[in-house]
Amino acid sequence: MRRLRRGDPSGLPHEILDSRDLKFLRNQTDCHWAPDDDPFRWRERIPFARWGLAELQLMGWPLLALTVALAMRWWYLAPLSGALLFLVVYFFRDPPRHGPQTPGQWIAPADGKVTDITPLDHDEFIGGPAVRIGIFLSLLNVHVNRAPWAARVVRLRYSPGKFLSALSPQCAIENEYMWIGLEEDAPPYRRFAMRQIAGKVARRIVCDLRPGRSVARGEKFGMIKLGSRTELFVPADSVEVTVQVGQMLRGGVDVVARDRGEGRGARGEGLQ
Repeated sequence: MRRLRRGDPSGLPHEILDSRDLKFLRNQTDCHWAPDDDPFRWRERIPFARWGLAELQLMGWPLLALTVALAMRWWYLAPLSGALLFLVVYFFRDPPRHGPQTPGQWIAPADGKVTDITPLDHDEFIGGPAVRIGIFLSLLNVHVNRAPWAARVVRLRYSPGKFLSALSPQCAIENEYMWIGLEEDAPPYRRFAMRQIAGKVARRIVCDLRPGRSVARGEKFGMIKLGSRTELFVPADSVEVTVQVGQMLRGGVDVVARDRGEGRGARGEGLQ
């Protein structure tokens, strides 16, 4: 695996021996393996988030053993641990998603409920007026994040902070978050941004992106574990928001906005 590795692993906190070692380091290095050289690529095909497989096993197997043990001796207690096991498995699910192919449509970056749609007079990164769409992810939602539009990652900014409830208006200001700035790779080079925000229960943000990487519309790029909030910032002068507050969304499937101009948005094609 070391011989087949591509990229430079220098400066990383530990040796990169196979693709599993990139779980929390992919945005710090260009190390990778060709698909045919990665024996762990099969994990992408199972219906569970690859970023949550470790937690799924650490919590799932003990809960399964406890449920079996209780069923054999104190059967009336088994449903309690069985319910916890179900919730753990359900949380880390990653069902296949097939979104719209129509050009010009922006898709939801996450499952969850639209909690606010806020016009912004000026967004420094976008360079003009913008609209922020806030999506709350409960413990029962799929927590995998997806790119709403095809673009190139320009900038990442991580900010430590508090762990207020993701339903609180203050969470967008005070909570730990990962901000992601993206730009189209063809004229007119519009910019937009996303923000992964930790919640009261969520304590880990996973972002698989790095500056310079291009993502397709609908491509998975990370997750927030155990309840959270995802925000999407779009340019108000060229994008029209089509969702409403209170609407439930499916990441990678439901349309949240569309281009105002005719014929624009072909770069949004390319679902994973």
